[in-house]
Amino acid sequence: MRVVLKLGTSVLTAGTDRLHRPRLVDLMRGLAGLRAAGHQPALVTSGAVLAGWEALNFPPRDRTLAEKQLLAAIGQGRLMHTYATLADLYDLQVAQVLLTADDFRNRTRYLNARTTLESCLSRGVLPVINENDAVTLEQIKLGDNDTLSAFVANLLEADLLVILTDAPGLYTADPRTHPDATLIPDVPRVTPDIWALAGGAGSHRGTGGMHTKIQAAEIATRAGTPVVIASGDIPDILPRLVAGERHGTRFHPATTRLEARKRWILAEVAPGRLHLDEGAARAIRERGSSLLPAGITRVDGDFQRGQTVRLTGPDGAELARGLTRYAAADLTRIAGRHSRDIEAQLGYTYGPEAVHRDDLIRL
Repeated sequence: MRVVLKLGTSVLTAGTDRLHRPRLVDLMRGLAGLRAAGHQPALVTSGAVLAGWEALNFPPRDRTLAEKQLLAAIGQGRLMHTYATLADLYDLQVAQVLLTADDFRNRTRYLNARTTLESCLSRGVLPVINENDAVTLEQIKLGDNDTLSAFVANLLEADLLVILTDAPGLYTADPRTHPDATLIPDVPRVTPDIWALAGGAGSHRGTGGMHTKIQAAEIATRAGTPVVIASGDIPDILPRLVAGERHGTRFHPATTRLEARKRWILAEVAPGRLHLDEGAARAIRERGSSLLPAGITRVDGDFQRGQTVRLTGPDGAELARGLTRYAAADLTRIAGRHSRDIEAQLGYTYGPEAVHRDDLIRL
């Protein structure tokens, strides 16, 4: 199972103004346990600004962008050092990945980010992901790490997104002011009524509240990933959720991940066309196989890596559409060649497939 865990500042501090090391030990033990069990966890973390504030011995704050960037620049390294030290206790390697909104808006940067994260997961390394707050302007930020976690879950096609916070989940009303409020265990769909329960912002230590968590849940569930919002106070909460225990509020996916991917591929304008030989056309038509460069006879159009292309058989009929792993210029150079020749021809490789079967929709 591929799991994205988002940790808010309130969880990392356990309600204090400092990083709470015992809490971090418990969370890292859970992440390491998932990795040892064959799962693929990824961590989206807040806390850099808080760590910087702690490092400077909690000076008075003016809350300006310049101050936030300063504290993030100081705190990010300290936060990452803490994670790396704790991960060493469980023989778990970690990798720092700092992202910005442009990494999701720009196709090339999006694909590069996905390649990096996929490489981490395939090698058993825990990616520790945060927005690059030290350089990101306020007007182009993703908004909050809740939102970032949803984008990461979509990028990785995660099986589960877990958002841990200082609340047990979504309630029928604010339990701080309504003692009779009850926990909502399941949300089949994010509706206006659910949004009405969101409430205001979070604590002075973090930037988010239930509103950003519902926003993240809506983003992730639309792409087919279930979301759980739960309390970070529960010991071993992450492995218990993965094992099927019910805690917090579960948001159910609005569609399957495959259906969401199909809609995306089919809805995107295809700027290119790949003409296939009979063998490649038959393999795709009958078995849904990946397309290798050897099966390509001609490349039409000007497209970049990761864009949608049409796959056409020798008779001119469109067989499928898919996301190409190589740009048009590169595919022209390797068309008809064996996959083992890709690196020699291009000087690099993104893998043996021109279009992987996971990124291909037969028509």
